[in-house]
Amino acid sequence: MMDASTDTATGLTPKRLYRFLAIAEAVTWTLVIIAMIAKYGFEVDALVPIAGPIHGFVFLSYAAMQLIVGHNQRWRLGTVALGVLTAVIPYATIPWERRLVRTDALEGGWRTDPTGEPGDDRWIDRAFRWGITHPILLAVIALVLVAIVFAALLTAGPPTEWFD
Repeated sequence: MMDASTDTATGLTPKRLYRFLAIAEAVTWTLVIIAMIAKYGFEVDALVPIAGPIHGFVFLSYAAMQLIVGHNQRWRLGTVALGVLTAVIPYATIPWERRLVRTDALEGGWRTDPTGEPGDDRWIDRAFRWGITHPILLAVIALVLVAIVFAALLTAGPPTEWFD
């Protein structure tokens, strides 16, 4: 059973969170494409160091959101993985989000109470419910984890140089 109390208190349903980050991912793809056109078409390099990290951070946030919403909605691992993959293809997050809406895969609120389903007492489910009932702390934890991965990737340098 899903508890709607956190939905009305914060106004942030799984569907709204998903839509926000799907659009943000598409917007940052636009920034990267503009930066690349500026770099290779007009020899203006200044935009890539700005657009690239913004896009990278939003990409990681989108991937983290896939895990959170996918767990809440009880999606299969393949659905979550395909959702992450859509962020790799420019603008694919928008039609993917629309498909999820059409199939009602984003319907419902946050799972804040045990559902009684098999395996619902696993540590991951208890931790998830704790996070959903403490949304500010969950957001801080998620942002810290994304920032750590982001910093590690920045330290590693551009993907084109990882295997040189």
